[in-house]
Amino acid sequence: MTLGKALYYFAREALLNLFRSWKTSLLAVTTIAVSLFIGGFFLMLAANASRLIEDWKSEAMVVVYFAPTTDLNEVDAARSLAGSPAWVEGVDEVTAPQARERFRASFPSVATLVEGWEEEPLPASLEVSFDPLLVEDHAFEAWLGELEELPEVELVDDDRDWVDQLELALQLVLGLGLALGAVLLGAAILTIASVIRLTAILYQDEIDVMRLVGATEFYLRGPFYVEGLWQGLLGGLVALGALFGGFVAVQPMAEGSLLLGTMGTTFLAWPQQVLLVGVGAVAGLLGAIFSLRREAI
Repeated sequence: MTLGKALYYFAREALLNLFRSWKTSLLAVTTIAVSLFIGGFFLMLAANASRLIEDWKSEAMVVVYFAPTTDLNEVDAARSLAGSPAWVEGVDEVTAPQARERFRASFPSVATLVEGWEEEPLPASLEVSFDPLLVEDHAFEAWLGELEELPEVELVDDDRDWVDQLELALQLVLGLGLALGAVLLGAAILTIASVIRLTAILYQDEIDVMRLVGATEFYLRGPFYVEGLWQGLLGGLVALGALFGGFVAVQPMAEGSLLLGTMGTTFLAWPQQVLLVGVGAVAGLLGAIFSLRREAI
């Protein structure tokens, strides 16, 4: 028998086994689909969150807050120092009344907190925009230190601090998600191995007869290997379809939501889609190999 005919026989027998034992096959496919769905979800979450973080990094600013009684006409030293580095793109002055109006516009539900004060409740500030590609970390930190030492400066807020913390949290969440997906993938491999082993036991008599008439181990095991491959492949496709369905459902609501924006603005790139389905197929094949790795069937 040629290799082409053998592969055709393997594929045909594998499909027949899937239909004959559809309940156990469904369990295997569902298990691997769930594990790949979780892994794919966290990959998509990381891709969208990383894009948002990069956008925030490009828009990061340094905000220099002055003491409440400080007059912006008396902060020439701070204004000069803030605009001196090569990486600075602009310095915008925000007066105390402007800060109060911004607070009202941004937080209308608690706007009354800034009402009824004899003095302005929020300080004046300088908003310094900069090009992150031109920043030298050591010089940047030294520049921030010089700003903080000015007597009229109350606080220097670097947006990069909270963006870096958010990026670290994202990496932690991604690591935990992929670890969970890996554990479930291992469980899926064991499930597929059990399903293939049960199928092999059901057809033990036929296998014994084929061995007596000279069938090779490759010919006997091939259909089971392809069956595991089919199960893993189907699980990967189901997971990919579920991810895309969720993405399409969330996308219309993602525009105005920070949380949904980390999930519904960009779908997995095609290499990631191929990887997801490929991992499912490999996992199914490994499950079949493990199920028949010991004593001959």
